[in-house]
Amino acid sequence: MRPRPERANGEGRFDWRQLRRLWGVTKPYRWRLWLAVLATSVAALLGIAFPVIVGDLFNTAFGVESEAGLGGILRGADTEASGPGSASPADLNRIGLVLAAVFLVQAGFNFVRVYQLGYVGEAVVADLRKQLFAHLLSLSQSFFEARKTGEITSRLTSDIATVQTAVSQAVAQFINQGISLLGGVVVLFVISTQLTLVMLAILPAVIIATAVFGRRLRRISTAFQDEVAAANANAEEAVVGIRIVQSFTAEPFEASRYAGAIDTAFGSAVRRARVRAYFIPTVILAMFSGIGVVLWYGGQQALAGELAPGTLITFLLLTVIVAGSIGTFTGLYSQLQEAMGASKRIFELLDTRSDLPEPSAPRQWRDVRGEVRLEGVRFRYGDRGEAWVLDGVDLHVSAGEVVALVGPSGAGKTSLVGLIPRFRDPQEGRVLVDGIDVRELPTSELRRHVGIVPQESLLFSGTIRDNIRYARPDAAHDEVVAAATAANADVFVREFPEGYDTLVGERGVTLSGGQRQRVAIARALLKDPRVLILDEATSSLDSESEALVQSALERLMRGRTTFVIAHRLSTVVGADRIVVLDAGRVVQTGDHRTLLGSGGLYRSLYETQFRSVEQA
Repeated sequence: MRPRPERANGEGRFDWRQLRRLWGVTKPYRWRLWLAVLATSVAALLGIAFPVIVGDLFNTAFGVESEAGLGGILRGADTEASGPGSASPADLNRIGLVLAAVFLVQAGFNFVRVYQLGYVGEAVVADLRKQLFAHLLSLSQSFFEARKTGEITSRLTSDIATVQTAVSQAVAQFINQGISLLGGVVVLFVISTQLTLVMLAILPAVIIATAVFGRRLRRISTAFQDEVAAANANAEEAVVGIRIVQSFTAEPFEASRYAGAIDTAFGSAVRRARVRAYFIPTVILAMFSGIGVVLWYGGQQALAGELAPGTLITFLLLTVIVAGSIGTFTGLYSQLQEAMGASKRIFELLDTRSDLPEPSAPRQWRDVRGEVRLEGVRFRYGDRGEAWVLDGVDLHVSAGEVVALVGPSGAGKTSLVGLIPRFRDPQEGRVLVDGIDVRELPTSELRRHVGIVPQESLLFSGTIRDNIRYARPDAAHDEVVAAATAANADVFVREFPEGYDTLVGERGVTLSGGQRQRVAIARALLKDPRVLILDEATSSLDSESEALVQSALERLMRGRTTFVIAHRLSTVVGADRIVVLDAGRVVQTGDHRTLLGSGGLYRSLYETQFRSVEQA
């Protein structure tokens, strides 16, 4: 779990810059937002008119003229109220109709408000999710190696959902309650300055409580969101690796680990509930205490004849509206604080830049032949100490040449081939394709001409056709079948009842290892790359599957520059050249016969494997 942010980083303060940035996300839907703002404003003003009309209704019923009311307007200019009983049923009917009209018009504007803000909220969330996911895909592999998948998916789901609540609800509530508060206070001053000052005397206490509790609530909410993300990350790992979990009977351990993470998040949730439990009742107590004082003081004025009964009712209703607005503001403030914490994480991801920057003036790669050259390459992983994984590697591979990379585990074979499609950049030296530094090429253009078949080929949930066509989504069915046939996959695909429409399950779990590899080879064939990387492509297969896959690989390698990584040296004896790596350096190079005759590491590795086979 990440450490909690400190106050020094501004965690406890309201971040107006971040709020402006969040507001900027709504720019494409600004007209809808302003329409919702207008509808909210009108509905709020009509809400203020309601108590005034109700007060007039009471005053009219009792025949009392109100200086602050609208009775004269609603009854007509030629009507005079001289005392009790002077009002007619027509006056009451007229006020009742006005009240009904206010309700009807307010409902119409509330419909516009709810619909438009709901639309904006959903649209902003959809845009944020698409923008964030597209940005994540552009980041380098080192970013994903440093973060858990569950943490990232939590940002795409729960954090963005928190932002949606703020955009679709909090904005309308702020405007609605703001107008109700300001408008209500203005009308209250018109009715009775003394009563209004009594009512407003409690505001400083509410504001101080909001600031104090709001800061603490934001810190706790931030910690809670981090802890939920950590729990999701643990669950994601366990689900993805369920076979390993079950094979080691580690279900109790994983359940305990997840439960521990959830309990930690639950602790923060309880602390957040405790803060809210103190916060909200405190504000409500203060507000209703003020209402009680207003009721008592206003009652005294009514008994003294200084305030009409209906006007007192208007004042009390407006006081309730103002108190409710202040109470709502406190809840909105805490909600907005949570949204700020969630948006901070979203924007942190959006602000993360790849450590593999695109060239400012990219080179054109027109004559794609597949020649690869490494010049003085030194490379190490930043989080694995100071030791060089590749130390001064010089290697030239001609277009169409098949080069096998062999050596003990940790020699740097996979790291070397990972530099060619620019999954990482070397700290020193250059990697060139057809004489162009890979850092000068658009990354997408470079990788379009490099194909990879790893040891464990990942298939995506979907059909076999979808997985083969992943290399080229616009490929025709005949092209898919031709690629599958060349990869020795068409035979087993046609045995399935659904053929190429057979679902492979998540990560291709419904297919055997050999079948998955052949589908992956078909995918690479359809891509038709100029540079091919085979990283232990047959090491995990049985003899029968290996023979079929090896036959498919031979077709795939024809006419392509190919890098073959294999621990079983029997699979690389036919390579044009074998490059032997040890501790990140090239220690031998040549064909199989030459290297066996010259002794050294290659011969030692070969004889060790040969003896192991004989003993088996």
